[in-house]
Parts: sequence; structure tokens; C-alpha cells
Amino acid sequence: MGRISFSCLFPASWHFSLSSQVLPRLLVPSLRQLLLSGLVLCLIGLLYILLVTGKGHASWIRNENHFHRHLARVTDVDATDTSNPNLNYGLVIDCGSSGSRVFVYCWPRHNGNPHELLDIRQMRDQHRKPVVMKIKPGISELAKTPEKASDYIYPLLSFAAQHIPKNKHQETPLYILCTAGMRVLPESQQEALLEDLRTDIPVHFNFLFSDSHVEVISGKQEGVYAWIGINFVLGRFNHVHNDGEAVVEVHVPGSDQQEALVRKRTAGVLDMGGVSTQIAYEVPKTVSFASPQQEEVAKNLLAEFNLGCDAHRTEHVYRVYVSTFLGFGGNAARQRYEESLISNTATRNKLLGQHIGETAESPILDPCLPADLQDEIGPSKQKLYLRGTGDFDQCRQILQPFLNRTSDTQTSLSGVYQPAIDYSNSQFYGFSEFYYCTEDVLRMGGDYNASKYTQAAKSYCATQWKTLRERFDSGLYASHADLHRLKYQCFKSAWMYEVLHSGFSFPTNYKNLKTALLVYDKEVQWTLGAILYRTRFLPLRDIQQESLKGVHSHWRHSFSFVNNHYLFLACFFIVVLSIMLYLLRLRRIHRRTAQRCTPSSVPWLEEGLGSPTIPINL
Repeated sequence: MGRISFSCLFPASWHFSLSSQVLPRLLVPSLRQLLLSGLVLCLIGLLYILLVTGKGHASWIRNENHFHRHLARVTDVDATDTSNPNLNYGLVIDCGSSGSRVFVYCWPRHNGNPHELLDIRQMRDQHRKPVVMKIKPGISELAKTPEKASDYIYPLLSFAAQHIPKNKHQETPLYILCTAGMRVLPESQQEALLEDLRTDIPVHFNFLFSDSHVEVISGKQEGVYAWIGINFVLGRFNHVHNDGEAVVEVHVPGSDQQEALVRKRTAGVLDMGGVSTQIAYEVPKTVSFASPQQEEVAKNLLAEFNLGCDAHRTEHVYRVYVSTFLGFGGNAARQRYEESLISNTATRNKLLGQHIGETAESPILDPCLPADLQDEIGPSKQKLYLRGTGDFDQCRQILQPFLNRTSDTQTSLSGVYQPAIDYSNSQFYGFSEFYYCTEDVLRMGGDYNASKYTQAAKSYCATQWKTLRERFDSGLYASHADLHRLKYQCFKSAWMYEVLHSGFSFPTNYKNLKTALLVYDKEVQWTLGAILYRTRFLPLRDIQQESLKGVHSHWRHSFSFVNNHYLFLACFFIVVLSIMLYLLRLRRIHRRTAQRCTPSSVPWLEEGLGSPTIPINL
């Protein structure tokens, strides 16, 4: 007996051998010692399973999900592969006041997990441009000729039909949603326009279209859709969160569960346009009301909805507060301010017999205009002349009455109900004027800091108009900033500040407001939230098909990940067991040989001769 060799070719090739000098030492231990050694090896194997295939598997799943989410953001700018048969499509037409736009969206087949939403993205053409088309004027201009509504919308649908594979048309949902322009029309005119669309569109196009797919949506719906779209792009509806991500405790509306649900913190939205200002944010906990009247008002401002595909699951139930304030946009606020100046000046001049503001030599001093800027306001018969003094703090004080605040608790602009915001655990994104005011001239877009913002605004307002024009001509401001922005930047800076801190009651040390034009370098329209909400039940079809595959597909998917670990462990245990059994057998043979043999029968032990190699392959 010389040398014993062991080798294994799968899953990893390895080899070792035992010499005759070492072998007796292995044969000497008792059966109890061998069993103890085997038990230790088994415990090591079990520990390996827990560490590698347990924790490692979970962390691998988390890392894979994070990677795919990151990859989705990167590949979202690639051209859409229309040859992919598993790709689905959807259309949303935004019929606004100044024009209508069609947005084409696409999404891959749902993965069958009822906890996840559809992965909806904007379709991109071969040049990687978003598939979007806009026409003018708004559909509300056809109020007196409603029979032309379908002809008006025809170019948009033809454009979309060219980009979507023809075999997908009949399963592509089409939604035509009208906003502000249609809301101001009488209901009879609204219905006449909508009826023409319901009647004629199915004749010319084969999209998935029903009567309920065309409607005039409310400002509340539009706000909810915008909130959904932004949080979807931010990934806040994916409840698998990693360490370090902000979470919030949510009392799910309509749920019987006593314990709060912990999930990712959603982002609130602030949007100030030219005419109106809007705020939308999640109200994670049950709210109380100061009076029955306030509760009645709150019902029209709080939206409760389930984004999930299964109505019985509550993980995607949200309670969102949405309020729109007409007349509180940047341009509308300036118009109200000028109307107040004209009215008050006329009254004061009449009472005191003065003529302030009627000529350029005796202008009205306006703290909301840059220093020494001369401006004219009002109609020709009531024209007033202004000269800026550039006093930011005084401008803020003058603007406070225009917020129409009341002394009631839990109220904001115009005394409208506003549920409490947990400023210590919240995040907001400010769009449109919130971004323009901070970035176009002040170059401070992004993370908002009230102290730095007021310092920059004060400095701008106090700067001579001549100097501002020189800076403008030198290209020191944003490329899309124009003279209108320069003239009214001081006013709008003060107005934005007052709306945010006095109107919505954000503390001046609030650090979680980010002003932005794009989210992940993309313009996020409310239409994304609209199609996400309106197609939320479509995954049920894919989930049911996935469940028909049974456990086999699930087992196969799991096996594809852990097969290397399990194959290695199986080979490892087989080798260990074989070694133990073989050593036990050799031990028995050694005992029998020792009992039978005489000293003269084993001369090679006395002479110290090496034994020949005995190959043993497992």
C-alpha cells in the first residue's frame, strides 16, 4: 500500500493524495472521532448554504432589481424596438387650452408579480426622439362646430398609427383627456364635442377605444396624474427599498390592518404656471378636521386610489392631497398686482388732487421692479408710469395681502384647507416658475436654500437696470431667459417666496425642496400618470397567464441561480461521505491484517520500503 489519490472533475477540478506515512494516522482515530469530523463538515456546509444561497441570494435579487431600474433609465432613451412582439402600446391625447398633443407610450409584458406596476415608458422613434405630436389651436375653439372634432383630432391619430405596429392597433388603448380649455365651456358644448369623437374615431381607427376613454378631466384628476407620473419616474412606487432610502409609515385608507405600512417616501409636487399654482402630496396618516365644514371641503381635495392591479391588495393604495389655485400663477399674480396699483393710485390721486404716475416725470415707485427700471402699465386711458426701486423685502410685504390668507388652522392660499405636512420627513419637487425663478437669472436651480435664495434675489432687485441689461447682452443668464424675465424676475422671486413660505407654510429652513425642469433628464407629463392609472388592471391578464405555467417555471428560474451552489454542495457531501466510508473500510481491513499477520510476514514495514501507489478515483 503506497499512495492513495483522490480527484473530482465536477463542478471544479481538484486532486489530492495520501502517502503511506500519513495513512496510518488517519486509520487510527476511532469511529466516534470520524463521526464527529463528519458532523463538523456538515455544519460547515449548512453554514455555507445560509450565507451564500440565503443572504447572498436575497442581496443578489436586490442588486439585480436596482441594476435593472438603473438600466431602464439608461435604455429609456434608446429607439423603441417595434419588432418585439411582447411590447404593448398606449395612447394619450392631452387636449389643452392652446393645443392638443398625442403621447405614445410602450411597456414590456408584465412580469407576473402582482406587487409591481407596469414598466411604462415613452416611445422613441428611430432617431431616439419621443413620439409626440402637437397641433393648434385647442379643441375648445370648435365649440360652435362640434362636428369637426374628429377631423381636428385625425392628424394626431394618423401620426400615432404610423409608429405603432399595425397588428398591435386593436389591443392599444386610446385615451382622449381634455383639460382647462374644455372645462370653461358649457356642459352641452362639451358633450357635443365628445360625442363626435366617440362616434367617428372607431370608424377610421382600430384602437382599443370606448366611450369612457374620452372625457373632460377635473383639475384634481390632472394634479393626481402629475403626482403619479413624477413619483413613478422617481421609482417611489417600487416598495423594495435599500438601506439609506427614506421611508414613511402609512395608514392605508380603507384597510383593516392596525399596524402602519412602511414603504418608500413619495415626493410632493409644487407647480407654478403663468395662471395657476398647484400643490400635490401624499397624506400618509389619517387626518382630523377642525369642523364638519372643513371635512366636507377636504373630500374634494383628497384623492384615495389604488394603483395596484389587484383591488384586494393595499400596498399601492395612496391618499393624495391636490389643490389648484387659479390666479396664483406668476403672470396672473403680476396682473392682479398691477390692477391693484391702478385702482389704488386713481383713488388716491382723486382724493388728494395729485397726478402721481400719470407722467414719466412723476412715476409710481415700485419696489418689485429692478432699480431704475421704467415701465408702463394699464390701458391707454389709464396708463401709469412706474420706476423700480428694487426692494425685495418691501415687495414681499406688499404681496402678502394677495395670498388671501385667513386665520383658520390647516389652511393655505385663499383659506383653502391643507393637511399638515411632516416637514422633517418629506420631499418636494418644484416645477415651472419654481424652477425659472431660481435658475434662469439667479442660476440656483436644484436644491433650494431659502437663505441663499433671498440674498441672491435682494442683490438682483437692487442692481441697476442698466447693469442687468449689460449682463443679459453678455449671455450671463440662461439661454431661454428674455427681457420679460429680466423685468419681472424681482416680482416673481418675491411672489414665489411668499407662496412657498407664507402661503403653503414651508419653514424657511426646509432643505428638501428641489426645483427642476426635468426628472432624470426627461420632461414628465401628467399623461404618463394618466395611462399608468388607467391601465393598472391590465397586468392581471399577464399574471393569470403566468400562474398557468405552474410551479415548474418558478422552480426553473430559481434553479438557474442556485444550481452552481447546490451542485458544488452535492459533490462536496458525496466526496466527504465516500472518504468516510472508505476510511472505515480500510480501518476494518487494517485491524484484520494486524491480527493475522506475523512480524516476518511484513518485511517491508521493517525495512522502511515505500509501498506502491494505489489510485482511487471518485
